Amino acid sequence: MRRGLSQFMTPFRIIIIAYIAAMALISFFLYLPVTHKPGVNMSYMDALFTSVSAVSVTGLTTIEVAETFNYFGIFFIALAIQLGGIGIMTLGTFVWMLFGRRINLSQRMLIMVDHNQYQFSGMVKLMRGILLTALAIEAVGALVLGTYYIQYFDSIGEAYYQGAFGALSAFTNAGLDVTGNSLIPFANDYYVQFVTVLLIIAGAIGFPVLMEVREYLRSKQDNFRFSLFTKVTVSTYAVVFVIGIIGILLLERGYYFAGLSWHETFFQTMFTSATARSAGLSVLEVSDFTIPTILFISGLMIIGASPSSVGGGIRTTTLAVMFLTIRSFALGKSDVKVFGREVHPEDKQKAFIVLSFFAVGLFGAVLSIAAIERGNQAVEFSDIIFETSSAFGTCGLGTGITSSLSDPSLMILMMLMLIGRVGILVFLFSVKRKDTKSHYKYPTERMIIG
Repeated sequence: MRRGLSQFMTPFRIIIIAYIAAMALISFFLYLPVTHKPGVNMSYMDALFTSVSAVSVTGLTTIEVAETFNYFGIFFIALAIQLGGIGIMTLGTFVWMLFGRRINLSQRMLIMVDHNQYQFSGMVKLMRGILLTALAIEAVGALVLGTYYIQYFDSIGEAYYQGAFGALSAFTNAGLDVTGNSLIPFANDYYVQFVTVLLIIAGAIGFPVLMEVREYLRSKQDNFRFSLFTKVTVSTYAVVFVIGIIGILLLERGYYFAGLSWHETFFQTMFTSATARSAGLSVLEVSDFTIPTILFISGLMIIGASPSSVGGGIRTTTLAVMFLTIRSFALGKSDVKVFGREVHPEDKQKAFIVLSFFAVGLFGAVLSIAAIERGNQAVEFSDIIFETSSAFGTCGLGTGITSSLSDPSLMILMMLMLIGRVGILVFLFSVKRKDTKSHYKYPTERMIIG
């Protein structure tokens, strides 16, 4: 019995179960009246959805966080965000080390799966570096924003409270806020927007990139070489970020941005492009955009952040590998080369699988929610596309329809948020029963494609 259980509990399934358990536990605390403000009545579905959204660092909610939870409830939401943002295994590694326990082989395997790594060596060192770097960035962000917020709030304590939660939400790309209105109150404060964008990018660019940058700054070697992953990730993130700015600007130039000054237009466009990738914070009402912009932002949310980061989506490297593969095929080449290196064939296969699964999953979710909500006058089809893209990409931007959805639709969104957080490959590997080796091969035969 125990042997059968050990065979069933693969590292991929353990990671998924760990996140589900965390979501269930946090939902229990959020459902308790002691975490609510006086006079608040909350259903368990609302508590569960908020918990899933927080642990998956998405940001979609069926309730107003600031109006529903007291400081005790906000503490559990912040804990869930930290847990989901940095990763369960990163915090677990810290706890193991805190109690002086050795990190054994099975635990290193879980760490490797949770952060989508390929090798065991240096895993504990990587987790320690990720934790310390993340906490340092969050602390600096809290100090910078909290000090600046003193001019906005009645007390110093409230200013630093808002600054700390804002820095945590921005760095982890959680999208939740305690202002009650996201960052819309700071729509004309470019300092707050710029600092928040830096925190969003720091969390979404990927922990391996941050570790390499830290190593580069510490290294005294003149011939330090960044990995192919870092080069592709940073360049792709930058290109999509700029395309996002240009696309939103062109689509809303004569509509939402009509009448705004050039600096208001630029900063709101820049912030929207950054937050649409995975953060979910906003300085404007997304629902005021036209449908073409809604669909364009949905595409940005589908792309998402970088692998081994706090964000979701198909990830930047998937997009880059698919684009490079198509380019090589169009040029009549069978290999994919970039930055003086050749992309491994298995990575090309993974990129195709991730993109295909995401497309099928997103289509299925949109179709299911559209069928469930067909009689709901408050829900438009474009809103459904936007909401499902936001959930699957763990972004958190919304057009305001989340609270209007029925429970079955909310369950679909929660499933998307869970898969988006653990990663599509981890989810697919968790379905696999066991490793099977083929001892024979069939004759190869060509098929007509396209």
